[in-house]
Amino acid sequence: MGGTAVVVGGGIGGLAAAIGLRRAGWETTVVERGGGPDDAGAGISLHANGIRALDALGVGTAVRAAARPQYTGGTRTPGGRLLTRMDGAALERESGTPIVGIPRAVLHRLLRTALPAGALVGGAEVTSVDRSDASRVRLTAGDTVLDADLVVAADGVNSRLRAQLFPGHPGPVHSGSTVLRAITESPVELRTDFELTWGRGAEFGHIVFADGRAEWHAVFNSPAGVRHPDPLAEVRRRFGDWHDPIPALLAATRPGAVLHHDVNELVTPLPSYAVGRVALLGDAAHAMTPNLGQGACQALEDAVSLAAALRAGPSVESALRRYDAERRPRSQSVARAARRAGRMGQQLSHPVAIALRNGALRLAPSRVTVRAILRHADWTPPRPD
Repeated sequence: MGGTAVVVGGGIGGLAAAIGLRRAGWETTVVERGGGPDDAGAGISLHANGIRALDALGVGTAVRAAARPQYTGGTRTPGGRLLTRMDGAALERESGTPIVGIPRAVLHRLLRTALPAGALVGGAEVTSVDRSDASRVRLTAGDTVLDADLVVAADGVNSRLRAQLFPGHPGPVHSGSTVLRAITESPVELRTDFELTWGRGAEFGHIVFADGRAEWHAVFNSPAGVRHPDPLAEVRRRFGDWHDPIPALLAATRPGAVLHHDVNELVTPLPSYAVGRVALLGDAAHAMTPNLGQGACQALEDAVSLAAALRAGPSVESALRRYDAERRPRSQSVARAARRAGRMGQQLSHPVAIALRNGALRLAPSRVTVRAILRHADWTPPRPD
């Protein structure tokens, strides 16, 4: 089965969906509102399930070559005391691949490279979707009208298409946290590939890239919409006296490079990821908090599963029902687990609760951490019937 498809949104999930659809025989166009995602100046960790999805899309080898494996790391207190150790080698033995870190801009570039010239249409914001014709879907983007046999809504946490398809859904809500993050301007000497530090209602973490630069993120409890005139100065105020190498990471950062986003999520799960000939994918379907590092990985799973379902057919509607049945239970379960992880991790602020959590973490063997990661990363791409 094939036809014409329009993917709305040119982020990781949208680009991956377009690659998968083209490999399944669909003529696919990606419509992107801006010049690129607003998080392109950040980094990302990809777990085994994300890497397997990229392999299924034919870009896994290129991503591995550009990424850095994460073998060393763990979780610490602000004073530097180790709470848990991440055994990256054990993870690789169990899953067949290590967790890897890569700049988002590099991942976006590799995904775009896998698409033919002209497949991406930039500067076009989809303003409406018309499903009155049961055999086609019509999208309006400014003065442009696009007709397609299939539409993939991959337009992010604030998805306009989701709001039109589910007008009674409350949409995304603020998680109670905000994140400031940046990539260092130059390489930084670091003792670990990956690290998290938990304080009272706050988290600081870093991942190292293949070129020696690092991405850091600072997450803390905050009302929505609060912005700081000098974001880097605010991070220094909150985290500057935490253990090394946090001061060094901040010192290697250009002030203008700091991104600031409130962490929003879909707390109310969608009743379906498919409406007629429209499929929802990635954050548009299941925006989750970043506490498990699974947001992009789940979007990549979506992309592979959608393409496999459409290969199997026999119709677009039946394929999308299969996609929904496969993806909605798993991705919504991961989203709930991410929310729980945030409440017990970064968002925890009561001193007694923090002391109890830290004590439990110090006593847990490293294999417990490995099992916790594998619980969500254990996924194999589907085989079409």
